[in-house]
Amino acid sequence: MSFGENKKQSQKRLAGESIFFWLGTLAAILLIGSLNWLSASAAEQQASRRIRPVRDDVGFSWNANSMKILVDYLAANEQETFRSEGLVAAISPHDDYLLAGRIYYPLFNLIRTKEVVIFGVTHGTVRQEIKGLDSVLILDDYDLWPGSLKPVQVSPLREYIKKNLKPAYFVVNDQAHELEHSIEALLPFLQYFNPEVKITPVMVAPMPLDKMEEISSELARVIANYMKEKRLVAGRDIFFLISADGNHYGKDFNNLAFGEGQEAWEKARAFDQKLISSYMTGIIDKQKVAGLTAEFWGKTYLDYKNSYWCGKYSIPFGLLASEKISQETAGRKLKGELIRYSDSYSEGALPLKKIGLGTTAPFSLRHWVSYAAIGYYLD
Repeated sequence: MSFGENKKQSQKRLAGESIFFWLGTLAAILLIGSLNWLSASAAEQQASRRIRPVRDDVGFSWNANSMKILVDYLAANEQETFRSEGLVAAISPHDDYLLAGRIYYPLFNLIRTKEVVIFGVTHGTVRQEIKGLDSVLILDDYDLWPGSLKPVQVSPLREYIKKNLKPAYFVVNDQAHELEHSIEALLPFLQYFNPEVKITPVMVAPMPLDKMEEISSELARVIANYMKEKRLVAGRDIFFLISADGNHYGKDFNNLAFGEGQEAWEKARAFDQKLISSYMTGIIDKQKVAGLTAEFWGKTYLDYKNSYWCGKYSIPFGLLASEKISQETAGRKLKGELIRYSDSYSEGALPLKKIGLGTTAPFSLRHWVSYAAIGYYLD
C-alpha cells in the first residue's frame, strides 16, 4: 500500500472519530440539558406546592438540630418505660416544648406509623376571627405541613374524607388552620420518630354531644373503609392523635374555681386527675364520653366543671371516632392508660439554652396549664 493510500485511510479514520466525538459531545450536552430541565421542573413543582405556614416559631422546634438536642435530653432523663403493643390512639399536649417536653416524649417515643389522623382544637382566637365555626370538622387544602426535618406530607385520606363524608359535616378553611397551633405542635415530635409520616389534620369545632355522636359515626365509617381499601392496621400503619392541653388555671385566666395559691393548685390538680381517671381512662364507650358533658347555657355542651380544658371538643370527638374505628376495623374496644400527667407550674422550663426554643407564657400559681399524655390500646 502506497504512502498516499495510507494517508487517505488515516484521514478517513480521523474524520470518523471526529464525527463520533462531536456526536458524543452533542449527546452529553443534550443529556445534561435534559437533567437540568428535569431538576428545574422538579424544583418548580416543589416550590409551587403550598405549605401551611408555621404559627408558633417560639414554643415549638422547627430545626432538626434543636429537636435532636431536646429529644436527647429528654431521653437521658427518662426513668420510666411504657408499653407500645396495641397502642392505636392517644391524647397529647400542645404547649411549649420547654414546658411540656417531659409529657410529649414518652408518648411519641411509642409511636411508629406511616400516617396519623390528628384531631385538633379550634381555639377561641380562631372562632373570634372566623365566625360560624360550629358543629363541623375543619379540613384544609395545603399540600404540605411544616416539620423540623422536612415538610410533612398530607395523607390521601384527607381527600378521601372530603369525597366520602357528607358535605354538611365539614368545611375547608385554610385560614382557620393557619390561626390554630394545636395540630402543628405535634408535628416535630411525630416526625422525629416517624420521618416519612403523612398526616390528616382535622380541627374539631364546638358541638353538642349528639352532634359529635352523629359526625363521629360517619367519619369512623369513612376512615374504616379507607383502612380496609388500603389494608391499613391501626397502630402499625395508621394512628389517631388527639391534641389537647388540660386545665388553664389562675387569675390570668379568670379561673379561680378552687381559690388562689398553693392549696388551690393542689385541688385543681386533684380535680384534673379525677376527670382523667373517671372519663378518659379505662374502657372507652359512649357513656364514659358522655360523662364529660353537662347542661350549659340550655344546651348539652361540654363543660368540664371547675376546669378550663382546651380539649373540651377534641377529646370527646376524638375518643368517639377512635373507638368506633377500632370496633369497625378490629372488633375491639379501646382502653385508656395514663402515661404522664403534670402542669407548667410543676415542670417549669427545661434547662436548655440557645437551641432556638422559648416559652410563650408564664408558669406560676396565677398562670399554669396542665397536661396529660394518655395512650389508648386495643382491649
